Amino acid sequence: MKSTARVCSQLGAGFFVLALLIILTTGIVRAQNEPILVPDVVDYQKLLPILPDAPPGWTADKPEGATEDAGGFRITNVHRDYHKGEGNKAPSAAISILDSAANPDYVSATTAAWNNTSETTEGYGKSVTIDGNPGFEAFEKESKHATLWVMIANRYFLQIELQNQDPKELQEWIKRVDLKKLAAIK
Repeated sequence: MKSTARVCSQLGAGFFVLALLIILTTGIVRAQNEPILVPDVVDYQKLLPILPDAPPGWTADKPEGATEDAGGFRITNVHRDYHKGEGNKAPSAAISILDSAANPDYVSATTAAWNNTSETTEGYGKSVTIDGNPGFEAFEKESKHATLWVMIANRYFLQIELQNQDPKELQEWIKRVDLKKLAAIK
């Protein structure tokens, strides 16, 4: 059975892919006669080592990744799930990285949306900066679901999702990812 974090992560990755497809299609329609001068995405094998091992007391699933052709452009995504204990209430985490080099418009649109901040009785969403990188943090109180998105090197969307943990733990999980090493991958 898949963890809640994994299901949410798949939905998040699906959202990223759908948004990327929409923006790419819009860009192609807008600029049919212009040459496409965007860098190619990296092979997923280069990103797998960025996914950290499990912290003490946790277990980690085998990292997964893919580089796929999708309608004339390539998408690279890697992912790893982490668990502490068994059952639906056990803490879990998921880390995903999406290479968005194929569409700088997608990067701009997404990071611009991160400037909105809100707080309600159900949770919050707020802009954050992690080691100089723009990001967005969200927390849903009832489901105890926390998510952190960080844009690395204006190219990589790093997503960390936590289930049944305090949202402050997002800061501990982001420290486990070597952001400088990720930024250097081309």
